Amino acid sequence: METTGRLDRGDAIELAWSKLDGAGPTVVFLPGFRSDMTGDKATVLAAFCASRGQAMLRFDYSGHGASGGRFEDGTIGIWAQDTLMVLDQLTEGKVVLVGSSMGGWLALLTALRRPERIAAIVGVAAAPDFTEKLMWDAMTFEERARIMRDGILHVPSRYGEPTPVTRALIEEGRTHLLLDNPILLDCAVRLLHGQADPDVPWELALRTAERLTSRDVEITLIKDGDHRLSRPRDLTVLRRTVAALLTPDGGEALTEAGV
Repeated sequence: METTGRLDRGDAIELAWSKLDGAGPTVVFLPGFRSDMTGDKATVLAAFCASRGQAMLRFDYSGHGASGGRFEDGTIGIWAQDTLMVLDQLTEGKVVLVGSSMGGWLALLTALRRPERIAAIVGVAAAPDFTEKLMWDAMTFEERARIMRDGILHVPSRYGEPTPVTRALIEEGRTHLLLDNPILLDCAVRLLHGQADPDVPWELALRTAERLTSRDVEITLIKDGDHRLSRPRDLTVLRRTVAALLTPDGGEALTEAGV
């Protein structure tokens, strides 16, 4: 049975979470930028974990979903700290981090800070360094001048209302960039990416794999996959990937795992 709650950060902001008790390692889902724990990937993984008695935790960063705080006040560092707090206070033992888009970046940052806790990482359209590589680098001179002057820029989004991008998000994000240096992790890493992703180029998965020092890194490219990778067949790939990491025989018992 899934239980829900709110974790007090100590600054009048509470983080919403939902948890399944079960066998370890605990699967921890990290949502994407402006996404939350009610998305298709999170809920499908929750159902998958429930069906096999696997422990799982999903949550919302501050300013996202059911958590407190304003989205515009968030930065990569703040959301990374949210992730660490949830991990430290709501889980025990080893975890498998499943990060979607920005959540893939936060998963890597979390693993670097808690390497002894990490059994594996799954990145779904993982977007490390996106504030610099995909936002700042894509801005025109006029847009850069505006965000530096006003502190915020509203960028059109294909998913709904314009996205508020703050100067703080860009500048603070530079203190967490990973792709210019080796990423010193030894755990298993699986990267799933759609080659029709209009938001995060699939080549970023290759760059991430190149930078990881772990020798246990695999990339799955889905030629017609978009950024969300939430179609039924994409979700099947995700379940199989997670199941293989949870199964001691490396996934040969996928039939018993229900995928």
